[in-house]
Amino acid sequence: MMRILCWTALFVSTMLLPVCESELNAEKPSEVSLKPDDKPGTRGKPIKVFILMGQSNMVGMGDIGPENVKGTLTYLTKTEKKYPYLVESEGKWTSRKDVYYYDARVKKGAPLSPTANNGKAIGPELGFGYVLGAFFEEPVLIIKSCIGNRSLGWDLLPPGSKSYTFEGKTYAGYKETPDWWIEGQPKRQVNWYAGKQYDDDMTNAKEALKNIAQWYPDYKDQGYEIVGFVWWQGHKDTGNAAHASKYEENLERLIESLRKDYNVPEAKFVLATGCGNPGKEGLGLKIAEAQLAIADPKKYPKFAKNVKAIDSRDLWREVADSPKNQGYHYNRNAETYMEVGLRLGWAMVELLKSDKK
Repeated sequence: MMRILCWTALFVSTMLLPVCESELNAEKPSEVSLKPDDKPGTRGKPIKVFILMGQSNMVGMGDIGPENVKGTLTYLTKTEKKYPYLVESEGKWTSRKDVYYYDARVKKGAPLSPTANNGKAIGPELGFGYVLGAFFEEPVLIIKSCIGNRSLGWDLLPPGSKSYTFEGKTYAGYKETPDWWIEGQPKRQVNWYAGKQYDDDMTNAKEALKNIAQWYPDYKDQGYEIVGFVWWQGHKDTGNAAHASKYEENLERLIESLRKDYNVPEAKFVLATGCGNPGKEGLGLKIAEAQLAIADPKKYPKFAKNVKAIDSRDLWREVADSPKNQGYHYNRNAETYMEVGLRLGWAMVELLKSDKK
């Protein structure tokens, strides 16, 4: 059951106008509506589960501190006074008792807060979780299963992908190795295969769900429901023209594979353009266009009302306003990671609300 709330849409001007939940559109909700109420999710109801996947930007590279450095979360909240729902009146970070966050790769979890990830940096799980926690009466579980430096065209290649030829080279299909070869020549020996990271991420997430009662503090055998998947990835594929050429096709298959592997054909899927750079030229642009195309209902009618993509390219922050000069991690600017998470959260809300209409 969804919470009966009235949100406040933030318009281009500074004037705030009330908008009820049933009228929620793409406009950004007021930050006030996301403030934790310090209450756990309704007991006895299945936990709402969301599985987050991608590469290092999904792992989380938005620096929390120090306070005197532009672009850190501490600077954004304490100096620029953004995201007030993340800070309590005495200056401590807030924590959601209705949302639990678990990293399936490192096998650690905590109630969702700015420090729940690793204490040093945030990923999109923070903004996403604060939105979904406000949306549901039931408890929410966010499982992140990913690692950095992985491409969709090789490491995360989904099941069913076939080999193909690009500029004279044959590129591996699912479970084939190496990543490419030239027909008639000896293959290189590599300790990896196409899709191994997909398999590993799947194994880690499923193990987490299988043993949920061992690590989820408030789990009382109420069961769980996999509601949706969140995808933020792309940078690794910008270094390979063959992988970039197949990105849209691979993304389509990824969505279908996840739903099949978890046996949740109705689960929602949201993604953000994510190359770790502006994504406005070259292979970065090609991948961003593929990511946006997958949610075009005219091109993919089967994904209408169950897949949504958000364009995050306007969230690039320059070095002067960021903690570090590290382009592929958005210069480690926490604002980028917060805003991506919030947009992904509201995209998921819109998809879930469409089921109620």
